[in-house]
Amino acid sequence: MWRDLAPLGRHRDSGGYRRYAWTAADADCRAWFRQQAETRGLAYEVDRNGNQWAWLGDPGAEDAVVTGSHLDSVPDGGAFDGPLGVVSSFAALDELLARGVEFTRPLALVNFGDEEGARFGLACVGSRLAAGQLTVEQAHRLTDAEGITLPQAMEAAGHDPDALGADPERLGRIGAFVELHVEQGRALDLSGDRVGLASAIWPHGRWRFDFRGEANHAGTTRLADRRDPMLSYAETVLAARREAELAGAVATFGKISVEPNGVNAIPSLVRGWLDSRAADQATLDQVVEGVERAARGYAQAHGIDLDVVRESFTPVVEFDHALRDELARILGAGAGVGDIAGAGGSGTGLRVPVLGTGAGHDAGILSASIPTAMLFVRNPTGVSHSPAEFAAEDDCVAGVLALADALEGLACR
Repeated sequence: MWRDLAPLGRHRDSGGYRRYAWTAADADCRAWFRQQAETRGLAYEVDRNGNQWAWLGDPGAEDAVVTGSHLDSVPDGGAFDGPLGVVSSFAALDELLARGVEFTRPLALVNFGDEEGARFGLACVGSRLAAGQLTVEQAHRLTDAEGITLPQAMEAAGHDPDALGADPERLGRIGAFVELHVEQGRALDLSGDRVGLASAIWPHGRWRFDFRGEANHAGTTRLADRRDPMLSYAETVLAARREAELAGAVATFGKISVEPNGVNAIPSLVRGWLDSRAADQATLDQVVEGVERAARGYAQAHGIDLDVVRESFTPVVEFDHALRDELARILGAGAGVGDIAGAGGSGTGLRVPVLGTGAGHDAGILSASIPTAMLFVRNPTGVSHSPAEFAAEDDCVAGVLALADALEGLACR
């Protein structure tokens, strides 16, 4: 499975993946998912929001157990973020069938659409729509860099955009969702564990900073006469780093848009996007407020106008305690919530510590509607959203076995 999926959407020069929602690369990945489902004789369907489902058992029955993740990527992303969870879901099913277990609850495997938000600027579109956290009107206003709207892109890919909307009936039939994901950090590598169990997702959001100055000639305009928004932006980037360090959080300006974007022109507009995350809401508020306060001071000093817009926000997500504790029992995790030093054994014969994460996931979105949990697989590089993202085969197998144990404990009672 991994070999078949690996070439899809991979950029020849960068070595990274460009699997953007509703593009040809995305279509190839979706075809791969459907083939995997049909090869196993699973009931395949696509929901109203473009999410793909593969069912073992009655799709209309209640109290289903669901696992899966996503197949799309960030620009030049790595191979593991998302796809590891989808591949592992099929592999875990294969493992359970090889064990000869008897399923007492329906089991579904899912590929959520547009999780990364690389094309339309909003993460977890498929799961947000299903959970009613993104309205149809908001979804229809999403556009990519070329001005193509989400409905236009979906229609071009053969999906009916008029069907978009909340899907409470489907979610109401799900009793538990377990998402396996490569760790996006080095906590497991530092503790020496192959697999971890999630405790919570840090609160996080994206803020757009629009610095507006005055376009002018780079060679003939005196420094004293300039209203250069790039200066205020650059100082704000440094302020974000300082605020994050002081608070023990993270803050990143990773995307920028400049107008008129000429080498010999002073910009009229510099637009930068801040991504900030922290272990709790108060700390996140402190960081973002500190960055905005500094930005406004720099803008005033340089004669720049500044607008700050919060484009998205996800509060802290505490995964369902009962489900998390049940998985801890199944997998033999002995650690307390938030404790990286777990003990015990499972079908993998490994310790399974409990840890938090600063990354958002479909499981976090769905947690407001259904019980959700997450498993992490060790990433020795600690790198994510990059071609350097990595997980060793032995660790991936340990993740599959842990997921199989979890699904057996939940769906085969």
